[in-house]
Amino acid sequence: MAEVTQDSAAPAAPVAVRSEDEHTSSGFWGLTLGSVGVVYGDIGTSPLYAFREATTAAIGSGPISRDAVLGVLSMILWSLTIVVTLKYVIILLRADNNGEGGTLSLTALAARVVGRRTAPIFMLGIIGAAMFYGDSVITPAVSVLSAVEGLKLAAPAFEHSVIPVTVLILIVLFAVQSRGTARVAAFFGPVMVAWFVALAAGGLMHLADDPRVFAAINPYYAVHFLYEHRVIGLVTLGLVFLAVTGGEALYADLGHFGRKPIRTAWLGLVFPALIINYFGQGAMVLADPHTLENPFYRLWPEPLLLPMVILSTAATVIASQAVITGAFSITRQAIQLGLVPRFVILHTSESRSGQIYIPRANMALLIGVLLLVGLFKTSSALASAYGIAVATTMVVDGILGFVVVWRLWRWNPWAAGALMFPLVLIDTVFLSANLLKLVEGAWLPLLFGASIVLLIVTWRRGTNLLMLKTRRSEVPLETLVQSLTKRPPHIVPGTAVFLTSDPESAPTALLHNLKHNKVLHEHNVILTIKTADTPRVTDEERVRIQQISPLFNRVTLRFGYMETPNVPKALAIARKLGWQFDIMSTSFFLSRRSLKPAAQSGMPRWQDRLYIGLTKSASDATDFFQIPTGRVVEVGTQVMV
Repeated sequence: MAEVTQDSAAPAAPVAVRSEDEHTSSGFWGLTLGSVGVVYGDIGTSPLYAFREATTAAIGSGPISRDAVLGVLSMILWSLTIVVTLKYVIILLRADNNGEGGTLSLTALAARVVGRRTAPIFMLGIIGAAMFYGDSVITPAVSVLSAVEGLKLAAPAFEHSVIPVTVLILIVLFAVQSRGTARVAAFFGPVMVAWFVALAAGGLMHLADDPRVFAAINPYYAVHFLYEHRVIGLVTLGLVFLAVTGGEALYADLGHFGRKPIRTAWLGLVFPALIINYFGQGAMVLADPHTLENPFYRLWPEPLLLPMVILSTAATVIASQAVITGAFSITRQAIQLGLVPRFVILHTSESRSGQIYIPRANMALLIGVLLLVGLFKTSSALASAYGIAVATTMVVDGILGFVVVWRLWRWNPWAAGALMFPLVLIDTVFLSANLLKLVEGAWLPLLFGASIVLLIVTWRRGTNLLMLKTRRSEVPLETLVQSLTKRPPHIVPGTAVFLTSDPESAPTALLHNLKHNKVLHEHNVILTIKTADTPRVTDEERVRIQQISPLFNRVTLRFGYMETPNVPKALAIARKLGWQFDIMSTSFFLSRRSLKPAAQSGMPRWQDRLYIGLTKSASDATDFFQIPTGRVVEVGTQVMV
């Protein structure tokens, strides 16, 4: 079994700082438009339900009060300002790992500057990644369902069709993932620009309904509401958090669009449009309390209602697409970092390596999304389950951000704490508020995230135990090479490549080849594949060759954690280093282990069986490393774990 190992010895690469002039004017505005379509889909569709759910919780069963509406609006405004604008747009967008963002990138960056992969940093990265999957399941369900619910207002006769239409849209959405998103993505930007313009227009039409709504700009109303209502205020805050879900996508998509386009889109269009729309909803509800039933769709007159339902559905599909694409991306990173088994990764674009499709991840997400729609049935019920995954990810980002600000940016620890601690505290308050919704459905994303954490921990622990057990029976490579030099077996022409995760020991496939075939190739390569702490690796750093003897070379291939390994293509680079690699005269020897649970193991029996099940679910190493099947020889062994 060929393992992908994480490159703990990778040199500490400097953080890449993107030049503000690195793009032409047309390229910059194209990236800005693209960021509107991809980055802001999730947070951009929050007005469909965030204000309604938060205000409903604030008033309870009583009448709508001015203090409740102003308190909710003030909390939304300052949450967007502090959590999204200050934390992500201003601070964390600067903490890029060679141009890439996201929780796993931040984890790799923090681990590198600490100098060793400490257990707390590693666990934080796992939790953040696991909770991202929880968000990836809930976002399509709540977004599409809330948009389709507008049918009840536009055409009351279609009220019973909301669930079937939602399910149909979701099935079609996941079914087209295998075809790639290149063509559809071209429409994402323009559609979402139209969406944000419509948000601003709808809010502007109603700001005059009650101009007193502008008092919510004063944070006093948010603080006063929370102080006066205590538990209800905390519950309301948990629903206010719906307005900032998707804010973490600003950082996660940094590598796709760059810092300046993302900031420009947020400050120039998205942030103003969201605030205007929320304040428009608040003014309308203050003037007419009956509109709280569905304040978003009530912003528009009757003739525009159906077009807005269509536009809303398009926007939520785009938001869902962005989250699904993000789930594929983080799955590939997790595979490369050795956190999960290898899964088949299909590329859907010849020109864009980031456009990938992972069938198993796609199917798992679809099942989870349909299960949520079937269980909760309405966007209001789903809103209770929404938020806790994102809040957890934001807390993780804040803690890891402190490490980066302190160690990488070389701030005084007290100054770094003064900058990041208040932000982490706010995120923690949001997380606490969301935990109050556990019995109402928030347990579901927690259960989903905990399951992902369990799978990752089991995979890592089982892989480490397996490596320790196999090393006990392995022969040091240097010893074997010396023995073969003194008494060489029959030499046959060609090159044999033996994949192994431990370059210091003789690969099992090599030992079995000598034992059963009693031959040795004239050129033998002990190949190890390592994953660097950086998103990508240059061709100059890709290949390292060390000659052990005239018959043996030790070769190390390094790939970034956002790259898909292509072994033949990487080995072709070795020609520049003097090795004349010819795929047609090369055989790749891989060890295929058959695992059985041992009586004495380092894990409980149930975890042993879980690990064995995970190994069986892993895709074939031949496909994963893109090795031509006709050049592969697999050697099977049985190992007790």
